[in-house]
Amino acid sequence: MKEIKGKFLEAFKSGNLLDLSDPEQVKAFFHCMDKYSEIIAEFKGRERVLDVGCAGGIMLTLLSLLGHDCYGVDFVDCKTQYPFAFEKHGIEFSICNIEVDNLPFPDNFFDAVSCGQCLEHFTHSPKHAMSEFRRVLKPGGLVEIDLPNVACFRNRSRLIRGKNITWDFESAYLDAKAISYNSMSFFPLRHNREYTLHELEILLERSEFVSIKTRFMKSRRLRRGLGNFLSVGSALRDLVPSFRKSIIGLGLK
Repeated sequence: MKEIKGKFLEAFKSGNLLDLSDPEQVKAFFHCMDKYSEIIAEFKGRERVLDVGCAGGIMLTLLSLLGHDCYGVDFVDCKTQYPFAFEKHGIEFSICNIEVDNLPFPDNFFDAVSCGQCLEHFTHSPKHAMSEFRRVLKPGGLVEIDLPNVACFRNRSRLIRGKNITWDFESAYLDAKAISYNSMSFFPLRHNREYTLHELEILLERSEFVSIKTRFMKSRRLRRGLGNFLSVGSALRDLVPSFRKSIIGLGLK
């Protein structure tokens, strides 16, 4: 993982990873680099990789630079919004609502499928998406799912203080506007359901993956300047794994 983080920083500084003039992408890099490095370490030896919910394509770009054959899908047109990753690095992109659509790929096509910080946005059951991940994986292929940890320190502290764990009640729920797709309503811009580690394990088991492994992710946001000083929350997350912000599950087809 340390080697991958070094390659991430090298690609960032050289300007090969993302558009450095885009503050949103630069912020995303510092927010997610550690997490992406932990995920990419799982893909060693797996050539063709699909990233579901790929957004700006930062993780896919590094995977491409590392020699992987990369594909991305998302609910919105990320290729137009983030041309740097998809056009410069030749990453194939497709628009797909994985809650209800079939992935636009044949059976047994990928060596690995990654779905990061995505399922919590689902309005409906993730069973269809999980079935599609399994379908497009080669026998022995790896699925990687990472999600916010509903039992993290931040959420526990908010509940103790009488606050809800996520999103503003009025704007995200009372006044939320549904997106209509195939005669169904979706609310993809908010977290509709976060998961515990045990629930992620159940999801992988019910989706017929084997050799399942789940854990609390070690990664944290890359901090700059005064941010390098650990907060109380960060220190507690190091001591108590269940306080960490994200969980990850791995399974084989």
